[in-house]
Amino acid sequence: MTFYYARALTVAALGLLARAAFGQGQVTPPASTLPAQTPAAASAPDAVHRDDDGWSLHFQQTLIQQWHQDLSPRYAGDHSLLARENAKLSFTSTLFIGRRLWKNAAVYFNPEVAGGSGLSGATGIGGAPNGETFRIGDPSPQLYLARLYVRQIWALNSETEDFPDDLNEVAGRRPTHYLALNVGKFSVADYFDQNSYAHDPRTQFFNWSLMSAGSWDYPANVRGYTVGAVLEYITPALALRAGVGAMPADANGPTLDYNYAKAQALTAELTKPYTMNGHPGAVRLLGFRNQAAMGSYRLAVQEAGPDGPDVTAVRADRRTKYGFIINAEQEVSKEVGAFGRFSYNDGHNETWAFTEIDRSLSLGLTSTGARWHRPTDRLGAAVVANGLSAAHRAYLAAGGSGFILGDGQLAYGLEYIGEIYYSFDFPRYHAAISPDYQIVINPGYNTNRLPGPVHILALRLHVEF
Repeated sequence: MTFYYARALTVAALGLLARAAFGQGQVTPPASTLPAQTPAAASAPDAVHRDDDGWSLHFQQTLIQQWHQDLSPRYAGDHSLLARENAKLSFTSTLFIGRRLWKNAAVYFNPEVAGGSGLSGATGIGGAPNGETFRIGDPSPQLYLARLYVRQIWALNSETEDFPDDLNEVAGRRPTHYLALNVGKFSVADYFDQNSYAHDPRTQFFNWSLMSAGSWDYPANVRGYTVGAVLEYITPALALRAGVGAMPADANGPTLDYNYAKAQALTAELTKPYTMNGHPGAVRLLGFRNQAAMGSYRLAVQEAGPDGPDVTAVRADRRTKYGFIINAEQEVSKEVGAFGRFSYNDGHNETWAFTEIDRSLSLGLTSTGARWHRPTDRLGAAVVANGLSAAHRAYLAAGGSGFILGDGQLAYGLEYIGEIYYSFDFPRYHAAISPDYQIVINPGYNTNRLPGPVHILALRLHVEF
């Protein structure tokens, strides 16, 4: 544990040195991922524009401490939420480095350190409560490459606009209508399923099924990154995106499978911004198809041995998973925003990359603190209902386990989650402190394992510049 904090402090010191050397400013999600007129109220603070020198440098560090009350389960399986455990700490630290290569082209490089653990090792709940944690055994901080990619823009008109230095965005001028190609290592969630009010567990809601659509088993290694390409068509009136990404070689594994002929994820999304009574909003329609060596839930139950079904024993190449997302956001006033997502996947084959959710509906509201004279603070409240396909729940009911769930038996019911957070912003220090509360009813979709809901408390410290 001493080694853990020594490395964490080393990374923090490097970030402070970078801050002193390159200047400072607050950042938002990459501007390139957002369509024109996407609402910004009740989301992260605006970026500070710096002189255009062809470079972009930003830094973030996030620590989350999380705890749940002692539980009295009637039984437990391999991947049940633990009845008693100490509070868990997670830690991430990222450098965002960008360099212009030539006109309308730049390369981005993001080294990252992550460590710590989620509650119960991020198992036992479909909508895990900390979006900054991964299912990795070693809690000590590990340095790895998060992103390394090139972005090229081709103008479709002569009109341009200024855009600021930002997280993975070199300041300059950009056409208002353009094509963009992004190639390399990145997170698919950098480009798809964006939402101004619920997308970033470092500054917004903590829960996995609020940071992304719960049923989107998006392509990623265990830390959330893939290698592939995303093509974008962007205008003020709409945005179209299509991408291909590598799937992990094994479910929730660290290694990506680069044989795209037999394993890959295809994603396409249409974003339509609009205004309602003078307030901006956006609707996004996303479809995806994943292909990998997944196991079939139905076959696992049919071929179950004396120890119960094992989905890993019935894997076969080129199995698929299809799904869609409807994602909407609406500015209600200059201080309040609303959002909602509905997502679905067919649920025939095993969860491969994200989490064990096959249907999900989330609704929420966020607000600034302007009414109580804290205009850069953020308050958010949301509810989620997660569900499973018939084949998936039959597999768990027969005693099967995935990499997130497995109580040994299942009395199925929807998993309900409520979350509320408040972010105290300290602009002078480029920091925010956020207490968070979540309630989980039927964790792991099990209605009779626990006599009551799970209450989860957390505190987040986030620094960025």
